[in-house]
Amino acid sequence: MDKTAPAAAEDAVARLVRGYAPPAGVADEMLDAAGQVRPVWRPFLDRFAHLSAEDLSRRFARGDHYLRDAGIFHRQVDEGGASERDWPLSHVPVLLEEADWTRIKTAVIQRVDLLESVLADLYGAGWLVREGVLPAELVAGNPAFLRPMVGVRPPSGHYLHFAAFEIGRAPDGSWFVLGDRTEAPSGAGFALENRVATMRVFSDPFDHDRVHRLAGFFGGFRDALGASARALDGRMAILTPGLGTETYDEHAYIARYLGMMLLEGEDLTVVGGRVMVRTVAGLKPISVLWRRLDAAFADPLELDDRSALGTPGLVSAMRAGNVCMANALGAGLVQTRALLAFLPRISDYLTGAPLEMPNIATWWCGQRREREYVIGQHARMMVGPALSQELPFEATGDTLIAGRFQDGRDADPAMWIEKHGRDLVGQEAVNLSTTPVWEDGAFRPRPVMIRVFAARTASGWKVMPGGFARIGASEDATALSLRRGGRVADVWVVSPDTVPTESLARSDGPFRRAADSLLPARAADNLMWLGRYVERAEHMIRLLRAYHLRLAETGRADDPRVERIGAHLEALGVPREIAAKGAVSETLDAAIRAASKVRDRFSVDGWAALRDLRADLADHSARLTPGDEAARALSELLRGTAGFAGLVHDNMYRFVGWRFLSIGRALERAAGMIATLRDFADAEAPEGCLDAAVEVGDSVMTHRRRYQIETNRETVIDLLALDARNPRSIHFQIALIRRLAADLPGAEVSGALSEPMRAILRIETQLATAEPSELDDRALRKLARGVAGISERLTAAHLS
Repeated sequence: MDKTAPAAAEDAVARLVRGYAPPAGVADEMLDAAGQVRPVWRPFLDRFAHLSAEDLSRRFARGDHYLRDAGIFHRQVDEGGASERDWPLSHVPVLLEEADWTRIKTAVIQRVDLLESVLADLYGAGWLVREGVLPAELVAGNPAFLRPMVGVRPPSGHYLHFAAFEIGRAPDGSWFVLGDRTEAPSGAGFALENRVATMRVFSDPFDHDRVHRLAGFFGGFRDALGASARALDGRMAILTPGLGTETYDEHAYIARYLGMMLLEGEDLTVVGGRVMVRTVAGLKPISVLWRRLDAAFADPLELDDRSALGTPGLVSAMRAGNVCMANALGAGLVQTRALLAFLPRISDYLTGAPLEMPNIATWWCGQRREREYVIGQHARMMVGPALSQELPFEATGDTLIAGRFQDGRDADPAMWIEKHGRDLVGQEAVNLSTTPVWEDGAFRPRPVMIRVFAARTASGWKVMPGGFARIGASEDATALSLRRGGRVADVWVVSPDTVPTESLARSDGPFRRAADSLLPARAADNLMWLGRYVERAEHMIRLLRAYHLRLAETGRADDPRVERIGAHLEALGVPREIAAKGAVSETLDAAIRAASKVRDRFSVDGWAALRDLRADLADHSARLTPGDEAARALSELLRGTAGFAGLVHDNMYRFVGWRFLSIGRALERAAGMIATLRDFADAEAPEGCLDAAVEVGDSVMTHRRRYQIETNRETVIDLLALDARNPRSIHFQIALIRRLAADLPGAEVSGALSEPMRAILRIETQLATAEPSELDDRALRKLARGVAGISERLTAAHLS
């Protein structure tokens, strides 16, 4: 054995951390109080030290590439709309010893049980207020206190099912709580994605068998929700505010990961006191909703009547005990910042025990002694709204930090606190520990805060063995917000021994093939329009290519064929140039929006293919000239649409959603071909337009083999309208729609065909029996109305 190896490894680690200097007076996650590397970090750093700069760059890029492919971005929603930037992953994880984590876990379980008891009291007997433990105005005047929920006991018997806690490490190494998250805690899905990306960065030779897995945490929570759903004779789902929220990507990811429906308020209705989801097969009962929607928006009938996100009657269904909400409406009350000032006393009152993990020190300024203390110490505090649910580092606007107002006002802090005392709390300056980030080829210490998650399972609370770390962009501990340049990181809980492998899969009981999941009508509608938009974009690209090929052949924009195709494009709203702004780009944007609304049901590869196609269009439009160069670029874009179609055809499971997506593509292809034939096979069309129609229909070789003569109106109409074996023909599309619609719910009732099926069959019969000469412009106009009628009937039958 080489006796110099341990010393060499030690030297490599020492070189790696040389120059790493956390600020004085704070703890550090990598170095102990004596400045030595903590044992939990040594194996990781040993392997890290032997990676070259090029290897590190490749590894970091691998993690970033995964996140982009998975569609994980930081979405910021403001008055100007939604914007996206790359997910700000700090590639180096935060490492914690298992013994340290065990203490955190114990404190978190005590805390979440305490918050459950507080909610049960405040929405029940109210002893905390009666006995003066908690000031009445902090409850009665709190917008998070929902009066319609008073006296409503959740069917599960619990107000809290999923909670999160922001924790930081104090200079002495102990942990404290900065804030509780009980309204609609986010971040658990992002923690999963951070884990996947980080593990890709630090794959072999890094040793992962001692890092605790996350899957078991989610599996236990899902099983508990499923048991509640079965007890109430219904299904479970995730309730999201929709695409307009910053965390929608996480909602979709969690729904896909756990195999749960992702619903918006408009998907639900309350009938006879029961919550029902609108599906393509009619109304179906929902009995458990994992709520990611702020409670006040959940029911415009009894809560906030301005809400366009909720479902009228949801509170009445809860009052009747027919739906379990996780978390219960009104649970955000214990997330209020001012409550932190009273939680130690509440713990003594309700449990007779102190908090295992203390809060950040908080003073409510509605009490004279506390107010005077805050006035005297405001230069080293954060002073802000008492009823806010924000954390200190999220504070903006009407907030005082270290003696300065965040909105830049010039006012006397003491007078301001005295005047608005009942509406304010003071909190001690945050003094967070630091963790290493890799910047400019070296480790740099940056402040870190960890979000820890707790989920209620059949056996009690389970704490995620890891979490979601927020890391500051600088040494300023108030700059952890992602809006201010903060970053995120994975959290590894490292055991001294090999940890058991956990997964979401359940191994108990015999194998049973699961039934197809329900498809909400809104999701089906978005899938159908996704198919339509992608097909519409492809049709426009084919027309544009035909235009630029003929422009390259003739060199004349006033050539009759070029003019006719150009006029057809303009009628569709398509500029003749490849333009970043125009019908093609707008149609692809619409396709991406439709896909965004069904991310829980749409493949990651399909999503990436759509975004790549849109990016390629923007790239080409910025640099190409009309004619041959544009035609070649358009051919590349067509290969991109073909790739998307291949993903859908080859990889997508043949569930009801696939049928609607395929119906959408077929409807759009039929409508596009009808419009093309009306314009290019018209008697007034210039010579050569029939060839353009065959080219747009991707049937040039087929026409040559079939007819062995030059194009004429009858051969073109026969091939592109009536040939049931040509996948570009109108007849083929209608026959495909008939086969797909025959498998939809309610296609046949008591031996009678549904209205959509009858309409489809009538058109298919007409096409099967028609001669090319019969399909004049009048017949094509009638056919266009018939195809539009199929769409309307399908919408009325399944999507309304």
